[in-house]
Amino acid sequence: MLPTSARGRVSSSSSRPNPIFPQYLRRIVKWQQMDIEYTFWQMLHLCTSPKIVYQHTKYHKQTKNQWARDDPAFVVVCSLLLVVATLAYCAAYDHSIAHAVFVVISVLLFHFLITGVILATFCWFLTNAYLREEATNSHVVEQRVEWLYAFDVHCNSFFPLFVILYVIHYFLSPVLVAHGFIPVLLSNLLVMVAASYYHYLNFLGYDVLPFLERTTFFLYPIGIVIVLSPILILSGFNPSRYFMNVFFSQRL
Repeated sequence: MLPTSARGRVSSSSSRPNPIFPQYLRRIVKWQQMDIEYTFWQMLHLCTSPKIVYQHTKYHKQTKNQWARDDPAFVVVCSLLLVVATLAYCAAYDHSIAHAVFVVISVLLFHFLITGVILATFCWFLTNAYLREEATNSHVVEQRVEWLYAFDVHCNSFFPLFVILYVIHYFLSPVLVAHGFIPVLLSNLLVMVAASYYHYLNFLGYDVLPFLERTTFFLYPIGIVIVLSPILILSGFNPSRYFMNVFFSQRL
């Protein structure tokens, strides 16, 4: 790791205005500067071996002196895949091109980007305000969670959820939106797995930061999901049918 000792206690570079963010935004429109191959490698391992991805995050910190990605490729590729998946739903269930455009934009903005910004901001505030270790040495550099890293964690956690609830769900949707106990059971189990895995990856993302403590807090929502799922199943609530009706009510 990089040296953490300094003359007197000072704030880390992450607590000062970060010039990386404007550069990050500029690179979004420069496809040739993005490492697409590495992005797909990360996406694959987030679904199979997520700890490997966060091990590479440590290497990134050592070489770039920041935890957050400086390459927006993950966000761009994930957004494109989300658009493609939503278009597939629209082709199968929608009733008009205008409404399909509305669905694609709303899913991209609200399901991924705006929700991601809100969750990242909440986790960024929570970790910096309550989960940082108290420095016992006045000569230690104070480290803080970068907002862009919190957004990275959301994006990492979102991708497996996307695979489960947008891709796998799409192929199972004829069964999941049907009436009966089996569709209710399968739909709730799919949502439970996706939500639990999202929060598990959230935990891994913050647990890798050596200056945070009590990161098991991010595992608590999994318990809530596991408790709520049987209640929803016994009540007959079908999340797949509910959300499909919200978006495509005229076809279901």
